[in-house]
Amino acid sequence: MSPSTSQLPPTPDDEPSAPPGRASRLERHVGGGEPFVWLTGMGLVVGLTMIGALLAIILFKGLEAFWPKRIAQIVLTEEGAARYGGKILLGHMLGVQDKPGSIRMADGLRPTEFKLQTGNKDATGSGFRFIDSSAVAETTFPDGLVRIERMEYGPAIGRMVSLSRDGTRVDASNPGFRSQLAELINEVAARRRAIDEIERSRIGDINEDMQRIRRSQRELDLRGLAASSPEHAELEGRQAQLQGEYEVLAAESRALRALQDRDSVILRLADERERTILAGNVLVVDEPNALGLFGKLRVFGRNMVAFVTEWPREANTEGGIFPALFGTFAMTVILSLAVTPFGVLAAIYLREYARSGPLVRAVRIAINNLAGVPSIVFGVFGLGFFVYGLGGSIDALLFFDREGPVFGTGGILWASLTLALMTVPVVIVSTEEALAAVSRGVREGSLACGASKWQTIQRVVLPAAAPGIITGMILAMARGAGEVAPLMITGVVKLAPTLPIDTSFPFLHLDRKFMHLGFHIYDLGFQSPDSEAARPMVFATTLLLIVLVVTMNLGAIVIRERLRRKYSTGAF
Repeated sequence: MSPSTSQLPPTPDDEPSAPPGRASRLERHVGGGEPFVWLTGMGLVVGLTMIGALLAIILFKGLEAFWPKRIAQIVLTEEGAARYGGKILLGHMLGVQDKPGSIRMADGLRPTEFKLQTGNKDATGSGFRFIDSSAVAETTFPDGLVRIERMEYGPAIGRMVSLSRDGTRVDASNPGFRSQLAELINEVAARRRAIDEIERSRIGDINEDMQRIRRSQRELDLRGLAASSPEHAELEGRQAQLQGEYEVLAAESRALRALQDRDSVILRLADERERTILAGNVLVVDEPNALGLFGKLRVFGRNMVAFVTEWPREANTEGGIFPALFGTFAMTVILSLAVTPFGVLAAIYLREYARSGPLVRAVRIAINNLAGVPSIVFGVFGLGFFVYGLGGSIDALLFFDREGPVFGTGGILWASLTLALMTVPVVIVSTEEALAAVSRGVREGSLACGASKWQTIQRVVLPAAAPGIITGMILAMARGAGEVAPLMITGVVKLAPTLPIDTSFPFLHLDRKFMHLGFHIYDLGFQSPDSEAARPMVFATTLLLIVLVVTMNLGAIVIRERLRRKYSTGAF
């Protein structure tokens, strides 16, 4: 039987009117919270605006580093020529700024100065100059000005005079000069690749074999075998063979380097001096003022590819960041492989098996507190426990015959495990929440069908909680990829000569030091000897780090969404 009208709860319209001067209960509920709703919404908008502005600045500055800039020809006044040592200056105009230490003028403005990248560091001692705007008489962007990217001393800027190839001089006015220059650059690039292949790969393999032979000889000495034994003779024969191969390769490398230094190009600088640049030092020759839109896009794409695929040079202020990119990716993968099993197993025990009590509560409190410990503390712990403790023990047991430490020094393995220890609380908490979100009916249905508790967890609960587990892994990856402080004392270096993964046996070298994008940014921003040249690299590297983290996170999110659709009973 339906309830009578008097038994129904009163509606807002039936609520008795409030006395004059006193708001009703509904008015107090709605009106009292509205300012806080606006306040929290405004805070969200401000936060999103700040994040968007920061990302926009990084995106603009990062991409600007790859865009070809026109070369300006600045004609100075008589006073400016006397002050700056020349009538004409050539370079990239990088912006205008207030003159440091200047006093505001009567019109309210401050004197300004131009930031000019003049290049030619080997000729002038500095690749940048700051020119007082009052000393500038005229600024133009004429054709014929070239920028030469070099292996050393940064870019060279001026006018091309001639080139010398195979002992033949070709002037810039010659109709075939451009084709001759392009052929010369291609030849130099091919020889440079051949030299890198000889010195990095083939000679590197020989050095590895020589080290193995020396270790084998040391083992024979420890066993007490005489130097005239057949085992020693075999090793010495192999060593002599490798030494012969090394001398052949070294002679081939020297011959190629001699060819690199045989040819040259001559550049006329802004002060009319002619500068000879060896062809082996030339990477790319561009004429930015003559480029159209498609030409600029081509140079833009080439610079981006070179930035991602090449090795750094000139104290990391030029070239690419491939070793740092590869090291960051490899470290993040090892971190994920290490933190996920331990975090998931710990969460399963705490949620499914451990009985509630003082000990379990203390463990949970400790896990939550670990998430707030400064990262440098984890770095010190990793140095003491992983590097000196585990690494030193491994060296004492397995590599006692080595001259120096193998695992008893910083490396990518210990850095990854340190970051895994730092991010494991995130995985534990997210996995526990995912396990708790699996409905009780699903568990009871599995148990009612005769499955054991572990079978229920393995085949029912874990698949349903997989999206939440991957969420924790995403958060751990994002935090670990951006950390720098623990890495500085557990394995990261300014410049790594080799990669943690290569073609030499055993292919995966967990004991090697590595480069990292986060540390690369710190090194460029605060430790670079040429801060002006390093500034574009800082923004470009920051942009690449953000892209790498977002890409890995998007990949994990795609996997999570597929698992969510597959196991629709999950709550994540």
